Amino acid sequence: MFNKGYYITAELKVKESVDINIAFQHLKKLCDETLKEPGCSIFTLHQCINDKSRFLLWERFDSEEDFKFHFVQPHTLEYLKHDLTEVVQYFASDVAKNA
Repeated sequence: MFNKGYYITAELKVKESVDINIAFQHLKKLCDETLKEPGCSIFTLHQCINDKSRFLLWERFDSEEDFKFHFVQPHTLEYLKHDLTEVVQYFASDVAKNA
């Protein structure tokens, strides 16, 4: 059985003028609130070991529409308003099926 859904892996970099600890606190709050959204089952934050200014977000939504819904939520808009990070790269993916 495959856990279908809309998966996102996003690499974020804390902007140079921003304190990493402040960015981390805002990202944690974003994760906590996003997990309450309908259609979201994974939204985890990982900090890179060799570069503390880089974070990965692993996300799973039921659909692309649920992912888009995330960006109009008050907690997401609040996070974006602070302009703490920039997206380095992101990947949308699906569960790989065995050949």
